[in-house]
Amino acid sequence: MPDWFSRRIVDDKTTMLTEPFVHEYLRANIWHLRGRDADLLVDTGMGICPLAPEIERSDGKPLLVVATHIHLDHVGSLHEFPLRAGPRMSAEQFESMDEAVTYAYMFHDLDGAVSKLPAPGWKAADYKIPSAPLTRTLDEGDIVDLGDRQFRVLHLPGHSPDSIALFDEVDGLFFSGDAIYDDTLIDDLPDSDRTAYISTMQRLLDLPIRIGHGGHGPSFDGKRMRAIATTYLGRTAGI
Repeated sequence: MPDWFSRRIVDDKTTMLTEPFVHEYLRANIWHLRGRDADLLVDTGMGICPLAPEIERSDGKPLLVVATHIHLDHVGSLHEFPLRAGPRMSAEQFESMDEAVTYAYMFHDLDGAVSKLPAPGWKAADYKIPSAPLTRTLDEGDIVDLGDRQFRVLHLPGHSPDSIALFDEVDGLFFSGDAIYDDTLIDDLPDSDRTAYISTMQRLLDLPIRIGHGGHGPSFDGKRMRAIATTYLGRTAGI
């Protein structure tokens, strides 16, 4: 379905894709960043329609795809790409994409799962995520190198135990996944940990970002990120 994805040009190197017909809670941001020696794709959406044909590439550079965590709205199309990186702590689970881990089962009965059918006869109840074994595992302190910029991997648990983010320490560019984003933060899933999330928010207060691109919602600057973190810390005070 050619119009399943929406596309927004962020700057001369960055494009954001999303799935406008997917339920708002699962409408994740997909980030494509062009680098000198390699391109980067952060998260892959639901996998309802093929994502790979939507990624504009014409120079033959490798495309490294990073899953920030293993939840369904971030790993659905991961299997479409040959270079697949993701959190070390959940690496084994990418081989099976067990519905209990990805939460794919929640989508099966979700009211208004999609606002437009991707194909005649399509049913949310039939939704499955194909296996996508990682070709590289990422943990705190690892470096993702695109040639002209390097991202340090940060392990930022709370929303999920395996949540990671990518931070360019030189430029201040931050791909935060679901560790933090400018929308309603989710901390009550079966694998969420509010105590860990509090520690993550405290850590983010001191992170010198220039611009953050999250897993959901609009992009944010450092001031806005600190406001989001501070609000969360205030809401969870006493835990």
